[in-house]
Amino acid sequence: MGKGKGKGAYYKAKYGGGGNRHHGNGPYRDEASYGSEPMHKRSKTEASSSEDNSELATALIRLEGYSYGYYKDLVGEWPMPNGEWKIFIDRVQSDPYAPPSQIRLRVSMAAAKIPHDLWSTSLRSTACCDYITRHFHRTLNDDGLTKAQRGGGWSGSKGGDVQISNPGQQVTEGVVKELMYWTVILIESNHTKSVLQRSCMFICPEYIEARCTLALPARGRTIEGYKAAEIIGNLWPLVRSSLYYDRLDQSALKKHVDSVDDQGWLRDKLKDLGLVAFVRDGAILPRRSGVDDRPLLKANGGSDVVAFKSPSSLSVAVDLPHEGRLEGMGIRKGVTLIVGGGFHGKSTLLEALQLGVYNHIPGDGREFVVTDPNAMKIRAEDGRYINNVDISPFISHLPLGRDTTQFSTEDASGSTSQAANIMEALEVGATTFLIDEDTSATNFMIRDGRMQQLVSADKEPITPFLWRVRTLCERAAVSTIMVIGGSGDYFHVADTVMWVGSRHYRCRQRLRLSLVFINLVGMMDQYVPYDVTKRAKEIAAADDVHLTIPEVDENTFSGLRGRCVDPYSLQADGKVQSKSLRCISYGWTEIELTNVEQLVETGQARAIADAIQTLAEKDYTRGR
Repeated sequence: MGKGKGKGAYYKAKYGGGGNRHHGNGPYRDEASYGSEPMHKRSKTEASSSEDNSELATALIRLEGYSYGYYKDLVGEWPMPNGEWKIFIDRVQSDPYAPPSQIRLRVSMAAAKIPHDLWSTSLRSTACCDYITRHFHRTLNDDGLTKAQRGGGWSGSKGGDVQISNPGQQVTEGVVKELMYWTVILIESNHTKSVLQRSCMFICPEYIEARCTLALPARGRTIEGYKAAEIIGNLWPLVRSSLYYDRLDQSALKKHVDSVDDQGWLRDKLKDLGLVAFVRDGAILPRRSGVDDRPLLKANGGSDVVAFKSPSSLSVAVDLPHEGRLEGMGIRKGVTLIVGGGFHGKSTLLEALQLGVYNHIPGDGREFVVTDPNAMKIRAEDGRYINNVDISPFISHLPLGRDTTQFSTEDASGSTSQAANIMEALEVGATTFLIDEDTSATNFMIRDGRMQQLVSADKEPITPFLWRVRTLCERAAVSTIMVIGGSGDYFHVADTVMWVGSRHYRCRQRLRLSLVFINLVGMMDQYVPYDVTKRAKEIAAADDVHLTIPEVDENTFSGLRGRCVDPYSLQADGKVQSKSLRCISYGWTEIELTNVEQLVETGQARAIADAIQTLAEKDYTRGR
């Protein structure tokens, strides 16, 4: 909005032309009425009765026309006239093209009046903040505050938008905290605390606080004080409608918090139930597309998507604290195979399970798809960097005598990368592996009997995962859930085999399993799971080619060698940025996250980047 239009004209008429332009001295420093100190350090007891007349708005208007750097004088705490809320300006961007400024909008709990029961535990606090963040974000968009001024060339008006993290289908803040916790646990406690509290919404007994960014407006590199004051004036309606309990949908807020609380409770109960995952009856697993994580409600042709239904042999019932009785499929500890024809929903089920480490919002369809919190998706990553990893349980006697107990490479093959991913997951405490045959290295997963006859064991450096999956389960207490479409050898080592197929499967049980895979029609949203463990074992027992699995050394996986990060190797040579979920620019190094499939929000990439920087700054290996 240009000068002389809308509220800008109102502010200009009220306060004048924006003050003298004393280049080189701040607008406060040469004016007797404000003394020699920057305004944010002065007492703010003479506030007007209107948010439009706040001292911050007054200060912004007095900056009209000054060089952009004078915005930095505003860093500090700015109480608003009604006494119920404050604005904190924590960091001011260096110029209009830099990352936006960071602000906090804090309302006293005495004014917000959010019932303590809604945030009485860590998880309920996370859920409460998540709901309010979503409401805050919607209101920002509805009020047009997220729209930045662009165009007009270098001298045109720019900036002015207010932004807050846009949550997806998952409730992730607690998981980011957990990630940060395990990364910086050895750093001194006071620093750890500040890292753990990073979130776009924070609640405590004294206040609730929204943490946003504000692109301070400018024309060229000249401050637009009237426009900035207008933005500050528009923040009060946003704060009033989003951070005060009496303006929220109280029923929806309670439902949101209770649902997340129930999901967390169920995830904590998995171990006691002997399970590694649970899928609620009635769950909607298919998503709208690869770039739209919302639930698919209509299948091709307009028919309703088939809701998930557990096989009776795998059915489990639990009593939740809030929702009460809940039934669904329990996946037991051990080795579980998900089999079926192509496009039948195998990967859809696995994708739901890999995101079951998160809680989901009500209405997502995956609210009670919960997985062992230490579950990790494992895949091959051709070309990845490996540094000093013991991959000897899977790779040994390489050509030229390369040591695989401390293996390093800048360009890993599919098999070595998958071996390294498994060993690194074990190092950080993974207790469940999620593996899809489609994203695995074939020579790492299997070596059938015929190939064993042709290539003797002493000529093959790769020990297939097939030969180690039972050892992982029995000696390392690591369960595995695998999607398999082409290797029946795994029938020999599986505890449970689940077939995902047509709803008409029951009338075809008289057919051999191998024939049932043929001529099935429909899309993956039309398929449901069946327990075919017994039939799979019959097929394995009748196999004309006997599977031979060599004996395993009793020390395999018994003692993982702990590695220690060298903080000096983490120093960033340049800026650190996380503009997307899939890549971190760490100085001149690009950290590729595309294959870390369990990450869901850009904020997690930022948390990872911050954690690496924190480790780089603190030499915790030497107690400093």
